[in-house]
Amino acid sequence: MKSVFEVVKAEIGIPDRALPVLTSFLLPRITKTFASDMMKICNISYLNQKEAQEIDAELMGTTYGYTLAQLMELAGLACAQALHEVYEPRTHPRVLVCCGPGNQGGDGLVAARHLWHFGHKPTLYYPKQTNKEYYKSLLHQCETLGIPVMNSNDKVKEAIVEADVLLDGIFGFSFHSDPRPPFDEPIRLFKQTRTPIVSIDIPSGWHVEAGNPNQQYFTPDVLVSLTAPKQGVKSFKGRHFLGGRFIPPLVSLKAGLDDLGHLNVITTCC
Repeated sequence: MKSVFEVVKAEIGIPDRALPVLTSFLLPRITKTFASDMMKICNISYLNQKEAQEIDAELMGTTYGYTLAQLMELAGLACAQALHEVYEPRTHPRVLVCCGPGNQGGDGLVAARHLWHFGHKPTLYYPKQTNKEYYKSLLHQCETLGIPVMNSNDKVKEAIVEADVLLDGIFGFSFHSDPRPPFDEPIRLFKQTRTPIVSIDIPSGWHVEAGNPNQQYFTPDVLVSLTAPKQGVKSFKGRHFLGGRFIPPLVSLKAGLDDLGHLNVITTCC
């Protein structure tokens, strides 16, 4: 089977001398259409926890100067775009955004704001809020839009049933133990529900490297990997998005995340 790169080159009829333009400018803009049709399994790297942490540290170091707030905004926007593409507001208006206390929850707060602007009707489940100022600001931004906030598990079962789609932003790749209250309850309900689930980066409860080998936890319908997929999701067979186009070329090269690898994924870049 031909790669996405070869198909795009043949379809457009661009000569070899123009390939640098194709790879740097045109290909990222048109691969989305071809990738979804071809469903070609990619050669992209799968990161372990240490590698994922090293990429984040390098991005926020002196060389590139990204802030945590910037990375969280990019991640949350990618998640909102992916959910919006699969589940349109016309058919899936009500989104229950489930946020944990860490960075994964911050991504969820950002995503909720963008989903509201995209025409959805998000509700936040955010029972364990942090005192960090940036997270407070993200929550305040949602509240100023009139996004409802659930602070306990009192009605979480009803909220899951009533939602048209769930956005799972409870735990990220640093989580290694069994889920504890209050988050054990929604994660248990996720496995029972028929409501479609979109997970951010790593489904809550899954191990970043071992995944979900005993099928103890739920499997989402859609996964949005951030920067690159983690080793624990190699077995995932659902709709898979990749958010990470902002990664500088040298960081991608060192981590084995070359541009063409990003573009040959089985799904869609966002």
